[in-house]
Amino acid sequence: MSYRRKPNIAITIGDPAGIGPEVVLKSLRELVKICEPIVICDYEFLRKEAGRFKIRVPDVFYIDMANISKKVVPGKVNAICGRASYEYIELAIRLAQEKIVDAMVTAPITKEAFHAAGVKYPGHTEMLADLTGTKDYAMMLTGDCLRVVLVTIHTSLASVPGLIKKEKVLKKITLTANWLKKYMKLKKPVIAVSALNPHAGEGGMFGKEEIKEIFPAIKAAKKIKGVEIMGPVVPDTLFYKAMKGEYDAIVCMYHDQGLIPLKMVGFETGVNITLGLPIIRTSPDHGTAYDIAGKGIANPSSFIEAAKMAVYLAKNNKSIDNR
Repeated sequence: MSYRRKPNIAITIGDPAGIGPEVVLKSLRELVKICEPIVICDYEFLRKEAGRFKIRVPDVFYIDMANISKKVVPGKVNAICGRASYEYIELAIRLAQEKIVDAMVTAPITKEAFHAAGVKYPGHTEMLADLTGTKDYAMMLTGDCLRVVLVTIHTSLASVPGLIKKEKVLKKITLTANWLKKYMKLKKPVIAVSALNPHAGEGGMFGKEEIKEIFPAIKAAKKIKGVEIMGPVVPDTLFYKAMKGEYDAIVCMYHDQGLIPLKMVGFETGVNITLGLPIIRTSPDHGTAYDIAGKGIANPSSFIEAAKMAVYLAKNNKSIDNR
């Protein structure tokens, strides 16, 4: 089927004390060219922010949550902002589940503000998974020509080896393969799985995680039809090969292993995609940037790229034309 309309995209402004409102406002003139933005916000607060930053925005559809009752101090953790940002996300999820919107793009929130507001979730991903009933999910980061999926995310480096288990690695590979087939329309995607240790453990001399967990996961993943799995690939050559286009995605073992090279090539255009959800969700690959909040200097490039990715994924989602 052909796609005959611009997709409806729910936009959440994130933590009002961070740079989310600013990057959303700066992005809207670009977004109206490719989608119908539905901005979930506190309208009066956002209107004042546009005036303060002297940002001219086009007419779009706003959903006013009217939940900011006090002055927001930029760059300061605030329970009211934590509750507001939670409610923006909650509504966006509901709209996506009810197919009122085709995808959602979320501006950054802070765990501290969530905690101050009594919100039980540590962040977007856990909240999205819980409210959509998703058991298996993964974080994919894209930037430039790289797509990186992480097996472990926000944990200490010392704890990573103990968290690398065959079942966990296999689930991330499977989620990546399914996403590449469904949304990128790749008939036979090539996925590289990184080793954990230097030289892939050198036969067990530098660690046995490759032998005990990663290779068995790769062996099991090779049974997935229509996908080519490579690895464990030694980390020091992995990204060189990826930049040459040898892989469609990379499964990395820990946060910095994947994100240092990705941010080196796509720092201002990185996009976070949550795999495994029954809805489409993307976000910019940056945080609330409290240190520059309220100064009018935030770069909207990553948010614009996140919205473009959401539009692309929505257009590739076959169910979209059935509404």
